Amino acid sequence: MEEFLVGAKRFFRDEAGATAIEYGVMIAAIAAVIIGLVYSIGTKVNTAFNTVNNAM
Repeated sequence: MEEFLVGAKRFFRDEAGATAIEYGVMIAAIAAVIIGLVYSIGTKVNTAFNTVNNAM
């Protein structure tokens, strides 16, 4: 039982899991921003190509 308590204390003090979760949240936020930018730029580029195509 004592080994279990020592292991449990060590588990709750370990912050490596929290760091991994924080990195995951940051990566998800960065990915969302990149997707939004690509969508926005893609729409503008598509509009520009359509304008050139219609002018021809």
